[in-house]
Amino acid sequence: MAIGMTDTIPYTQLLDAAQARDGRLHINIPADWAQGRTAYGGLTAALCVEAAGLVSTELPPLRSAQFAFIGPAAGQLHATPTVLRRGKSATYVGVDLAGDDGIATRAMLCFGATRPSRLTYDALPAPAVPAPEACDEFFRGGMGPAFAVHFESRLAGGARPFSPGEKPEMMLWMRHRDTGARDSVSGLVALADALPAAALVLFPERAPFSTATWAVDLLVDAPHSDSGWWLLQSVADSAGNGYSTQAMTMWNDHGEAVLVARQNVVVFI
Repeated sequence: MAIGMTDTIPYTQLLDAAQARDGRLHINIPADWAQGRTAYGGLTAALCVEAAGLVSTELPPLRSAQFAFIGPAAGQLHATPTVLRRGKSATYVGVDLAGDDGIATRAMLCFGATRPSRLTYDALPAPAVPAPEACDEFFRGGMGPAFAVHFESRLAGGARPFSPGEKPEMMLWMRHRDTGARDSVSGLVALADALPAAALVLFPERAPFSTATWAVDLLVDAPHSDSGWWLLQSVADSAGNGYSTQAMTMWNDHGEAVLVARQNVVVFI
């Protein structure tokens, strides 16, 4: 169902309304950030990143994070961060996001200071795709999951969902409509999960799916895109027994790889 922009709460406004008390981040999830009966997974992951910041105002850059989407996340939620280990250059933080129905998301985040190193290697060149302005809208006519209204999306390559016979790959240019969310790490995490599972290309008809786990690695200290546009690629590399696995990569508008990820998706077809 399409949702009008006047009915939505932008990402930065959502964070401004969150309350930090008793060592927790308390937040209410509005309907426009939903995906089916639960909150959009990218948002719950981003809230875990925000909650981790409660343990210290001097955390080094986020290097990696693992998220397990355990149960539905809706309504009033609280995120509880715990320092698992604090070393000279790295800090590990666990975050549990929960509500009245119990735990919804469990996260483990690694923050690490930049280290001097003689190693430099990059095997993640950006694919050659048209500029965002030359690409068709992905969620045509504002249709898509409720949360999609918060992002601009353009189909840059690969296939659309429900295209059996095509390679299960999607490439989208995406950016936050909320300009205030474009330069924060949590905003990047919120965006990075916004494209549909690549396995949807293989679906012969509409059917439910949900993400079970998501592992994210950030490749740079402070990801930035001059225009706010990011190129996201998702490729399914297996599907069977009700599950699909996929690899994900994200580049900025200058072709710099900033994030890689792995995702396990439950498919109900």
